[in-house]
Amino acid sequence: MTTEQQPIGEISEVTDVTEVTGAAEAGAETTEGAPAAPPVKKDRRVLRAVLRWTAAVVVFAAAGAGTAYGITRMERTDVPGLATETDGRWEYPPIVQPPLPSGSPRPFGKANSANSHYADLRALLLPAPKGAKADKALDGEDGWLARKDFLAVYEDKDDRDAIGQLLTDQGLRHVAARGWTTADGTHTRIYLLQFDTARVVDSLQENSFTGYDAPQFALKGASEVHIDEAFPEKAEVENVRHYAYGEAKPYGAEQVREAYLVSGDVLGLVVQSRKGSAAAVPFQQTVVLQSQLLG
Repeated sequence: MTTEQQPIGEISEVTDVTEVTGAAEAGAETTEGAPAAPPVKKDRRVLRAVLRWTAAVVVFAAAGAGTAYGITRMERTDVPGLATETDGRWEYPPIVQPPLPSGSPRPFGKANSANSHYADLRALLLPAPKGAKADKALDGEDGWLARKDFLAVYEDKDDRDAIGQLLTDQGLRHVAARGWTTADGTHTRIYLLQFDTARVVDSLQENSFTGYDAPQFALKGASEVHIDEAFPEKAEVENVRHYAYGEAKPYGAEQVREAYLVSGDVLGLVVQSRKGSAAAVPFQQTVVLQSQLLG
């Protein structure tokens, strides 16, 4: 038995970090017609701590024996630090995290020492933005992607063999994937790999997949990538670590951006590529939204 997804209302337009902080603290507690309490002047350190790259608000609501929790979509001008409507951000549909099976804890709840995601992994994939064309090659069978199809994202055969053995040794459970192409030709692919515990994923990230300046294994068409120093430092999502990389000039036929995500028992990979160059803003937006679904 699962709980029903909780509908979340739209958020009013917010264009400044201070407005976000004020809105969060004012809340919705005042009764209709009652005068609102005067805003409390906040310490500048608190204002600076507001996540600039928040692209969605997570709302948790207990329902029965299980938990459903949702993320509500925000409009272009709702993201502090990206105030113009021409910054290249994509329009995503309302994003809702799937409900948990009855009696199952949240991934990072006190009762979940393994930090396991009990929600259906396929339902934790970020949906495609408005107007994008789905990549049917990533649909898999009943929504599960074959291991060989995930491995195909890597350039070198020896690397594919090594990664395949790693996945076997570490007890890979599932691979779920989704991809799309937007009108400007940007191709996005998201892969979620689930293992038994967070400890396994931490070990894979630290010892096998990521490096300080570059990932351990090269993706197809991205033999020379380095840490993405332009990725916003405050784009961290609680309980999710991201490791973002990008190709430096010259790109060749296309530019590739990639990010590994670590969240409990799930290892994620976000890849975006585009002929000429791949814009930074939609990549950052996609990484943050996918992270919020996992966290």
